[in-house]
Amino acid sequence: MRAWGGERVDEAVAGAVAVLRTATERDWDRVPAGRLEWSCRQTAEHLAGVLLAYAGQLAGRARTAYLPFDLTLDEDTGHAAVLDVLETTAALLVATLRTTPPEVRAFHPYPFGSADREGFAAMGIAETLLHTHDIAEGLGLPYEPPAELAAYVLTGIFPHVRPGPDHWRTLLWATGRGELPGRAPVTAWRWSNSLVLPAGRLTLQGVTPAAAADLRAGGDGGFAWLDGGPFEGTREAAGMVTKAYEAGTHRPEWGLFVLVRREDGRAVGGMGFHGVPDGEGRAEIGYDLVESARGQGYATEALRALSEWALARDDVRTLFAVVDRVNIPSQRLISRAGFTKVSEDDEYFAYELRD
Repeated sequence: MRAWGGERVDEAVAGAVAVLRTATERDWDRVPAGRLEWSCRQTAEHLAGVLLAYAGQLAGRARTAYLPFDLTLDEDTGHAAVLDVLETTAALLVATLRTTPPEVRAFHPYPFGSADREGFAAMGIAETLLHTHDIAEGLGLPYEPPAELAAYVLTGIFPHVRPGPDHWRTLLWATGRGELPGRAPVTAWRWSNSLVLPAGRLTLQGVTPAAAADLRAGGDGGFAWLDGGPFEGTREAAGMVTKAYEAGTHRPEWGLFVLVRREDGRAVGGMGFHGVPDGEGRAEIGYDLVESARGQGYATEALRALSEWALARDDVRTLFAVVDRVNIPSQRLISRAGFTKVSEDDEYFAYELRD
């Protein structure tokens, strides 16, 4: 995937430091940072430490836990120097983002145990925007970041949050820092990194609302595609993700996945669900491949992996798919993946796979 986040981390931290440098002579130690229990000083140190930790997770390829190190400042470090440290840790994160290969994932607990470079970029920006807001609120400073940064965070790691007319206000609401008309206050929240599943020679990489919107509009979604772009079905599925996100019904694990070859990082197709499972635990699955990747077993490997993951969940009992009667290769594919034909009409065959 193309690196989108490094320059945005730069922008977010530059804006934060510009605001906070206007108040370095104030008392940061005894003033609470907004609604937090931390002081403004503790919050600024925490932010610098988080950006360093994110850089460390990616650079160290952490797999199962946070790396056991922390940022400690000298006791006589002034507030202005804390901002110097913040700029330094941000630069380390940006450098790491720009040099980390797209297939690398490192440990982060929410919610699927890992994140890629774009996930860590979005988390770093979220931490920067939100904690700058907290400190600025405590110190009585005006602060509002560019709407594009808030939108980047929302479409990257808040795919379950219905967008509002004001991205910044929506992000504040989603993290318990503000109100939105017609929406209940948020008292507990977590962001959501995309799900990635291994599938033999492939990985299935969850598509964020931002990537889905780009695919729907004719872009590449940040992926390096074989044959120059996805097949039509993948773009249609991306449109379904976009509509569900705009309606507030999107759940990232029940959306679209792009099939990426391990050997060269090329995207060869799309696969995913038409929505969340219904009340009876039934979920519909669909797929397609770019033409030059067909006939090589990629879709079979991916469908088996995605089906195994879905049927291992408590909320899924049956997967089903609908295939054109004239599409013989797809009928063979879904049969190889273990699905059984259960009904038919003049145009389609219906297949099921039960847990």
